[in-house]
Amino acid sequence: MVKNDPKKEKDKKLLKSKISYNIKKYRKIRNYTQEELSEIVDISHDFMRRIESSDGKNGLSIFTLYKIALALNVSIDKLVELELRDEP
Repeated sequence: MVKNDPKKEKDKKLLKSKISYNIKKYRKIRNYTQEELSEIVDISHDFMRRIESSDGKNGLSIFTLYKIALALNVSIDKLVELELRDEP
């Protein structure tokens, strides 16, 4: 049995949270409601709500991420983009 690496778990949670934030940001820029975007992407409104939840607990497939990116007219890298800070 492999133990969970706390750093990897933290990084995973940060990435999910950032994806959730970016989807919500670009959705609002495009003036879509969650319901409208979920219909375009062909997923349930409840799943879209969970994807955008602030805790970023829900994962999604790369295909769903691709469909969301297409619907929002952004590249996938914009949805997974993390802001890197300069180390002092």
